[in-house]
Amino acid sequence: MGHPSQSALFNGLVSGGMMLGAIAGDIIGSVHEFKCGKTMDFPLFVEHSNFTDDSVLTVAVAECLVTGANYADKFREYALAYPGRGYGGMFYEWAFRGNRMPYSSWGNGSAMRVSPVAFAFEDLESVVQEAGRSAAVTHNHPEGVRGARATAAATFLARKGASKAEIRKVIESRFDYDLSRTVAEIRETYDFDESCQGTVPEAITAFLESEDYENAIRLAISLGGDADTLACITGGIAAAFYGGVPKHIAEPAWALLDDKLRSVVSVFCKNYSIPHIPEH
Repeated sequence: MGHPSQSALFNGLVSGGMMLGAIAGDIIGSVHEFKCGKTMDFPLFVEHSNFTDDSVLTVAVAECLVTGANYADKFREYALAYPGRGYGGMFYEWAFRGNRMPYSSWGNGSAMRVSPVAFAFEDLESVVQEAGRSAAVTHNHPEGVRGARATAAATFLARKGASKAEIRKVIESRFDYDLSRTVAEIRETYDFDESCQGTVPEAITAFLESEDYENAIRLAISLGGDADTLACITGGIAAAFYGGVPKHIAEPAWALLDDKLRSVVSVFCKNYSIPHIPEH
């Protein structure tokens, strides 16, 4: 896989577009994890903003979808290539000690990495099934699978032009998540929660209340807790719904990726004809 220049990648057809939604959310949220700031007033990018395991494994999923590679093999390959990016303890043991079996996790790692699946298929059932496959190699607990499937479904529906009311209805009825609380109600008592069942509904709610991509990210991070993963999940759905990531967010996020990650994102975008980053 070649490594075109950063400027060529960003400005051309392979610029990233909607695919950057989850990645930019992860990068913006990276400095807020564990801090529980409970505010929407913060700079989007600071000196220590960087991509975490959320972005690394999102790109790994994208490569699997393009090449047909085995999810478990590719996750392990990426983890070894990008150590120290905040992997969960169980995933670390699985990846770095060469374990081959899934470990029945209900953690939100299955949901944080799944957004590319929503762009690779043209019907909801295929998206849901592939999301489950991407989860089950590590997160084969029913909650881990449910979280990945619900996230991918919401992202797919957003991409296909469903209204927020329609997305809410599908996620509540099909995946039995409670989306009745407001962001303000969640924020009041919310704390760090690494489970799918304690992350995915909250992230989707942040999207549902949002006005645009940036507002969605700020709402997600304002909940506190696992900020990078909340913003990653919310960002993937929001970018699909709002038509991409605004340039003032996409450019710095793109610049923080290395050549390998940019190249995979670019190939994925070309392969699935993902639109340009909007100019506004």
